[in-house]
Amino acid sequence: MLFSSITFIYYFLPISFGLYLITPKKYRNLVLLISSLIFYFSGEPIYTLLLVFSSVSDYLHSLYIESHRGTKYAKFALISSIIINLTALAFFKYIDFFIEMINSILNLNMALLNVPLPIGISFFTFQTMSYTIDVYRGEVKADKSLLSLATFVCLFPQLIAGPIVRYTDIAAELKERTLSWDAAAIGVKRFVIGLSKKVLLANSFGQLCVIFRDIQDKSMLFYWMYGIAFTLQIYFDFSGYSDMAIGMGKMLGFNFPENFNYPYISKSITEFWRRWHITLSRWFRDYVYIPMGGNRVSKLAWIRNILTVWLLTGFWHGAAWNFILWGGYFGVLLILEKVFLGKVLTRIGKVIPHVYVMLLVTISFVIFNADNLSQAINDLSGMFLGATHVQDKIPVVNAVTLYYLKSYFVLYVIAGVASTPLPKTLYSKISKRINILEPIMVLMLLLINTASLVSGSFNPFLYFRF
Repeated sequence: MLFSSITFIYYFLPISFGLYLITPKKYRNLVLLISSLIFYFSGEPIYTLLLVFSSVSDYLHSLYIESHRGTKYAKFALISSIIINLTALAFFKYIDFFIEMINSILNLNMALLNVPLPIGISFFTFQTMSYTIDVYRGEVKADKSLLSLATFVCLFPQLIAGPIVRYTDIAAELKERTLSWDAAAIGVKRFVIGLSKKVLLANSFGQLCVIFRDIQDKSMLFYWMYGIAFTLQIYFDFSGYSDMAIGMGKMLGFNFPENFNYPYISKSITEFWRRWHITLSRWFRDYVYIPMGGNRVSKLAWIRNILTVWLLTGFWHGAAWNFILWGGYFGVLLILEKVFLGKVLTRIGKVIPHVYVMLLVTISFVIFNADNLSQAINDLSGMFLGATHVQDKIPVVNAVTLYYLKSYFVLYVIAGVASTPLPKTLYSKISKRINILEPIMVLMLLLINTASLVSGSFNPFLYFRF
């Protein structure tokens, strides 16, 4: 079930929220858990058992760690929990990748298993792992209520594609939370804004990306239009989902962490990753980078730590070499900025660093969105060399490109402005002077989105595949 679907917006969300509101406080976690399991079951009937198993497994492991704190048995339980979580992730997400690699290295012909990927497994696996690790570290007490912990693991607003909510983020709210109409109003507004990002902007750029792949008569400019279109699509798609998740959390009494902070206004790649997928960056920092020694080691070990984290970050996104290349690409750029390039960027004004970031980020997402390394190389060749392996030479521009440039030019401009804080700043100034404007604007946006969903085509969130 998609957040950006008529079924979810007009049936599941109002019914589940209404039941949640009229339920006594002590039973709200139960209602929320049942709603979450129904939500997941609607898309993944069989894998709902995996979600339940993950909840029970980490519940039992955390209790054992708590009761044996300070002993070797607590460490054994932590290792057991991590192995179980990573084994499930490796099997469902990476098994065919490993089989292909073994076939290639050993010249074998083992059949691929073609195991369907459970939606959101990368997100809920990282969340449950962070819980048992935090219990082991003594940063949080083991939750003695299976209902409470299962609610955390299965919480439908952020279950599928984040933000990656740690148990410590909402531990107090799982036990006691206050609902208010003010918070619900803020949540509804945030949800509708996220929905608008997804439906009106991301989906439109997604259609252009599909057109690009289908058309044979390409030009260099069309390759650049595609690269920029996907760069905008993935931002509005993923940040839109995060906005909707955070908004629904507000409606239910939870405060989820922010996941995006206008990354496309960054003036360095380091700043970009402080603003993009914030909860994932923090997860790798706290559970991989710092335990490896962080920057409190020799320079060679520090470089190793950064590259390890970023290769893992790329691999987390998908079982393909282009994702690993994507992660390594950012690892190298971050090392260069920390060694010398960052100082250079601070001395050359604002425009050049911003162009530098957007150019490198666009290249990264062209690699990210390719089906394989061959396609990534082909797309980059089309952008920079004016030639591809399909066609030795392509024109700089052609009539087909001009047609789509005219058709989508206004959308590019709107999206470019919308990726900055300017619309929020202007909206805040206007709404403060005209209080009635805010609910009217939210309602209008909801109606526009509804009309678009009714007439549009199916277009799932990009991060569902991770």
